[in-house]
Amino acid sequence: MLDRLLEAGLPVARASLHFRTMNPQWLGARILWRKGMAETEIRTFDYGVEETPEYLNSPVQKINSGADEVRWRLSEGTDDGSDHSFYDDLRTSGLTDYVAWPLDHTLGKRHVISFASDEPGGFSIDDMAFLANLIPAFSLVSEIRLKNRLARTLLETYVGPHASEQILAGATTRGSGVTVGAAIMICDLRDFTAISDIWPRDDVIELLNGYFDAMSEPIEKHGGEILKFMGDGLLAIFPLSKPTACTDLLHAISEAQAEMAALNRGHVEAGRKPLGYGIGVHVGDVMYGNIGSRKRLDFTVIGPAVNIASRLENLTKEIKRPVLLSKAFADMAACRSSVESLGSYPIRGVGEPVEVFAFLGQCEAEEMKD
Repeated sequence: MLDRLLEAGLPVARASLHFRTMNPQWLGARILWRKGMAETEIRTFDYGVEETPEYLNSPVQKINSGADEVRWRLSEGTDDGSDHSFYDDLRTSGLTDYVAWPLDHTLGKRHVISFASDEPGGFSIDDMAFLANLIPAFSLVSEIRLKNRLARTLLETYVGPHASEQILAGATTRGSGVTVGAAIMICDLRDFTAISDIWPRDDVIELLNGYFDAMSEPIEKHGGEILKFMGDGLLAIFPLSKPTACTDLLHAISEAQAEMAALNRGHVEAGRKPLGYGIGVHVGDVMYGNIGSRKRLDFTVIGPAVNIASRLENLTKEIKRPVLLSKAFADMAACRSSVESLGSYPIRGVGEPVEVFAFLGQCEAEEMKD
């Protein structure tokens, strides 16, 4: 963008776009261009930035509060006693003039665009008119680009990166899907109903978020796909298209257990009971795709392999082991020293009893090569 403005004869040395995003981690982002930069600079802003002096004294705050324009001739001093550190920084970097305008999108969404000059006289009247005339075009193009990004972000947030790719590629028809081989992991928090009955609402939400962070981050780190959160439980798969899927899943569980142990230390220090959980793991073919009503679909996996993983998770309550693996999974994972056979147990929906293994908490690197 900046190069084209320079080619058109505009004395623009700096330009920025400030967007509010619909991201679970960030409130917004800034895209910054400077003359001579090889690449643009992208910075994200956490929730709560609106309470900081950096934001409250910024032109972005003024635009978001309703101003139609913020203009500051940097070559002129100020003596009104206000905090102008932002403009001082621009002046120190050799800039002489600054202007910011709103980018008004549909549904009342407002973002910000700014330009700065390093010419001795700053922007002329004609320069300002030229830039102002570009704002409608910037608004239109940025809204299209931002909505495309937001659509992808929202899908990744609610259904995960792999499922979102499938949906964006057109997998939106009920019943559409494919059969894939996968290692399946189902996790559930223990005694959550009792906790939610007696704990304050905000504490319950904080507990769930801490628990899901402890479980989810290792899963995603090791290539797993979390398909859904189910109250206090989650369903994740590790596609067998990756040869190390089973050992990746075990590494994820091992790290999640370490994270849960750290989380529980905090609970004990606060005078609370440690959190318990159960994890069931199986491997097999699953149907991966859209299931639901005509107007409301869920992108998930179904099949007997999922049912067995779920029943192994339930079995953890009876056997009092936090992680149970099926023999089929244990054989495929080939981490023999990391599992312990607990014997065979009847599993509803399976004709013969299933040999069940407890995971001992680690999978040695040399065994991964088997």
